[in-house]
Amino acid sequence: MDSLFGDAAERLFAQTCTPHLIRQAEHGQAPATAWQACEAAGFADALVPEAQGGAGLALADVLPLALATGRHLCPYPVVDTVLARAWLARAGHPQAAGSIALAPQGWAVHAGQAVATNVPWIRCADHVLAHIDGHAWLLPAAAATLERGGVHGSLALPARWPLDTRERIDAPAGLPTLETLAAAGYATLIAGAMERVLAMTLDYPNQRSQFGKPIGRFQAVQQQISIMAEQVWAARMAAQLAFQGRAGLPQPLLAALGKARASQAVPRVADIAHAVHGAIGVTEEFDLQLYTRRLREWRLAAGSESYWHARIGAQALADDADAVSYLRSALFDKEAA
Repeated sequence: MDSLFGDAAERLFAQTCTPHLIRQAEHGQAPATAWQACEAAGFADALVPEAQGGAGLALADVLPLALATGRHLCPYPVVDTVLARAWLARAGHPQAAGSIALAPQGWAVHAGQAVATNVPWIRCADHVLAHIDGHAWLLPAAAATLERGGVHGSLALPARWPLDTRERIDAPAGLPTLETLAAAGYATLIAGAMERVLAMTLDYPNQRSQFGKPIGRFQAVQQQISIMAEQVWAARMAAQLAFQGRAGLPQPLLAALGKARASQAVPRVADIAHAVHGAIGVTEEFDLQLYTRRLREWRLAAGSESYWHARIGAQALADDADAVSYLRSALFDKEAA
């Protein structure tokens, strides 16, 4: 899983995506300098074919970058941009400068405007790649009218655009939907953030003492952390599944499975982390709440586990093959036994 590419991303995000920067972004200060450093490193075009000016990497090669993005809670849409630029390149669309947020759900058109109930990353993205009325549209973030949101610290807000600011993208058949891109992306963000939460939860019990010894020595705490670790590594494997694809883009059912399993792990991991940390975990000064708030938001983004389980189940029921053949051929793209 480790690679020079992933190591480079880890070093860059450790330097530029500090908890202080994350808090600034949550209070409305866009992390422009941090994003520019990311784009200058070439990460945004990692999946764009070499013939179109990108690195031409396979989707699995970019997984370490995506996980590092989640581990450091990068307050700008790195994974969205990587996937969106690859999708746009294969749709034959000229590359848009700046970051791109994926917004495949929650759109309506009325009164001459495209209106979204919640646009991910809108407080820091340069563009939004949206699915509206059956088509993909590229929207400039600068043209949006943002509305007040009710989620503390979220980088997403309700927004609206005049219809004349939209740029329609006519994608060829065979490209995955924007919903599939978003599902794969959030699976990796969740997995990466969970790794950091696990590390924090392993470290804290060795510092906090009760009854004359570190609380990490208590069997009840050890049991909870072992359950947490199981969920974190299940999410990691789910992210690996979601980032198996063709031509630099995810496969729909694997992305669905990856997002469903990663989202399913969120409540257990977040709850155990706060149980182990006690009251300090929810305080504004402590970094844990930055991660658990974002995890709960990402669990629902692009569809919760229930949404994606229903999608997979409906397709499985519609398939004439037996369960094993379905898993091999439809889900994992293997030849039937």
